[in-house]
Amino acid sequence: MKILAPIRTFVREYALSALFIAVVLVLWEIGHHVFQVADYILPAPSDIFRRIAGSGPLLLGHALVTLREVIGGFLLGASVGISVAVLMAWSRTIERMLYPLVISSQTFPKEALAPLFVVWFGFGLAPKIVIAGLISFFPVVVNTTRGLLSVDPLALDLMRSLSASQRQVFLKLRFPNAVPYLFAALKMCVTLSVIGAVVGEFVGSSAGLGHLVRLANTEMATDLVFAALITLGAMGTLLFVVVDAVEKSALKRWGASMEVRER
Repeated sequence: MKILAPIRTFVREYALSALFIAVVLVLWEIGHHVFQVADYILPAPSDIFRRIAGSGPLLLGHALVTLREVIGGFLLGASVGISVAVLMAWSRTIERMLYPLVISSQTFPKEALAPLFVVWFGFGLAPKIVIAGLISFFPVVVNTTRGLLSVDPLALDLMRSLSASQRQVFLKLRFPNAVPYLFAALKMCVTLSVIGAVVGEFVGSSAGLGHLVRLANTEMATDLVFAALITLGAMGTLLFVVVDAVEKSALKRWGASMEVRER
């Protein structure tokens, strides 16, 4: 029975989503044939899945390229975001100095910056990783800073009354308090990294799912466009689930209470 428990949990969590997707696909398939929609405008789901099955090696090869860019961008965005958040939580002076720069970094359209990164870093993985990191680091900075600063004032006063150093306050109080905030940000970070990698591939690349979407658009292969987009969605969902699993393990370790929501 214990072996079946994870299966029951999985079914309970995702059964409604799977049912909704199935209904949408059935209605899509029926509507495509009833209204005789041209394949180059909107292909039927059956055609898209046939394309996925027939182009498996092609999609996998491009997906692996995009996955490397996504992981690199995620690691870059998360490490820079956490470092900046720690600095801003450590010193109010540093916070006043860096916070306007963090905000302004999100006002620039990344599509406009992408060509500059291609000029600076070439056409390899580097510009895609930088763009993905730039897009994804902002939620990490904001959420982690909030978690580090929004500690219980009574607990903070107690630590100070015990002559705890700033380092001890950070390690024993601020960081454990920030763990739930941090992982909420990391889940956004990993999905935004997928977007950043694709933006970089749109600007200049010879491989990757973004490159494949651009190439399929020029050839009016709409079914291949949808196949690449579904692959991207699956990649983002899988990475989100991985981060979510790590979050649950970390929250148990740090003794943080997880929010239980009634569905």
